Amino acid sequence: MQWLRRNVVVILGLGTLAYLILPNIVVTVFSFNNPAGRFNYAWQEFSLDAWKDPCGVADMCGSLSLSLQIAIWATIGATVLGTMIAFALVRYRFRARGAVNSLIFLPMAMPEIVMAASLLALFLNMGIELGFWTILIAHVMFCLSFVVAAVKARVLSMDPRLEEAARDLYAGPVQTFVRVTLPIAAPGIAAGALLSFALSFDDFIITNFNSGNTVTFPMFVWGSAQRGTPVQINVIGTAMFVIAVLVVVAGQAIANRRKKQAAN
Repeated sequence: MQWLRRNVVVILGLGTLAYLILPNIVVTVFSFNNPAGRFNYAWQEFSLDAWKDPCGVADMCGSLSLSLQIAIWATIGATVLGTMIAFALVRYRFRARGAVNSLIFLPMAMPEIVMAASLLALFLNMGIELGFWTILIAHVMFCLSFVVAAVKARVLSMDPRLEEAARDLYAGPVQTFVRVTLPIAAPGIAAGALLSFALSFDDFIITNFNSGNTVTFPMFVWGSAQRGTPVQINVIGTAMFVIAVLVVVAGQAIANRRKKQAAN
């Protein structure tokens, strides 16, 4: 009983982690399945056919490529704009700063379907044809708040004396920003960028409202689920999960190496 009390936090943490990872494990297992019918919901037999031909389903890789393009451009746009907004909100004093600080976080607070419907009404009233560009604009607006939150938290924790020391050593504003400010803020910027990419890539609600005839990967998955679930969808999901884990592990390894170098 005493052992349980001492390790209750660890046990709960491991249980929560297992609960979060379990769907990914199921997706990975069923990516090697050879279903008897159209639906890949029951295990039949082990097969590598889906891994040998991940683009075997018509239009799937096309929708995947489109989602990756939108996610990359939305990440770049949201990261650049969000970083500038975060620095402006932390470093500068201007009129309506409090209002801007509150409004910028509205997309995080409001239901996603409300933002999707509002953007759709905006595009229709402006006469903009729904498609790639409307999805991209909507994703940038949606991801912007998350980038601002990540970068702002990092900027608030920065020690201004480091920049003052750089200026005392005759570094100009640009040199100070590039060599001192930007490297310190880089972890927050990277976190915001990765979060933006993940949110953009798997978004369905906002995309469904503002896509027109354009089909992204989440929309393809939703449409396929009505007729049958190809095994290739599990293959793509497994590949994305493995890539995400490798990126996190690589980032953690780089951070640990830098800490060891700084300690030495």
